[in-house]
Amino acid sequence: MKYLIKYSIDFTVLVFLYAFVFFRKWRLQGKDILLVNTLMYAYLSFVLLFTMMPVIASIPSILDHPYKPMNLAPFIDVFLGRGDFFRQVVLNVIMTLPFGFLFPLTRDKKAKFGATVFFCFLMSLGIELLQPFFDRSSDITDLITNVIGGVLGYGLYVIFKPITFWVLERLKAR
Repeated sequence: MKYLIKYSIDFTVLVFLYAFVFFRKWRLQGKDILLVNTLMYAYLSFVLLFTMMPVIASIPSILDHPYKPMNLAPFIDVFLGRGDFFRQVVLNVIMTLPFGFLFPLTRDKKAKFGATVFFCFLMSLGIELLQPFFDRSSDITDLITNVIGGVLGYGLYVIFKPITFWVLERLKAR
C-alpha cells in the first residue's frame, strides 16, 4: 500500500502535467500532432515508471545513501553468467524501440537517424546517471542495449513510414 501511494503521487503529477500543459498545446496543433506527442508522452511516462519511480516521494531521501557509480564493464554479467542477463538485455532493447520509432514522428518528419540515436543515447545516459540517486543500479550494458533498441526502432520507423504517414495524413484531414 505504501508503494502504491508513492507511485500514485508521480502518476498524478504526470496526468496533471499532461492535461494542463501539454494536451492544451498539442490539441491546437492538430489531431496528428496530438496523437504522436501523446503516444511519446505515455511511452516516456512508462520508461520513468520502470527505471526511476517513485521520484517525488524519493526526493527527501535522495542523498541519504552513497552514489554507486555506473558499472563500466560492458556485458560483464553476460560473460560471468550472473543473473538473468539475457532477459535484461532483451528488455533494455525492447524498452527503447518505441523511442526510435516515435522520436522522428515528434520532430515533424525532420529527424534523421543520427539525431534519433543521439537523443536515445542522451535519454538512456540520463536515466543511467540518475538511477543511483533512486537506489537503483546503473550499467553501461543498459546504455548500449538501449541505444541498440533506439536504432532498431528507427529501422521500424523507416519500414513503416509510408503507412504511418498515411494514417497521420488521414487524421490531419479530419
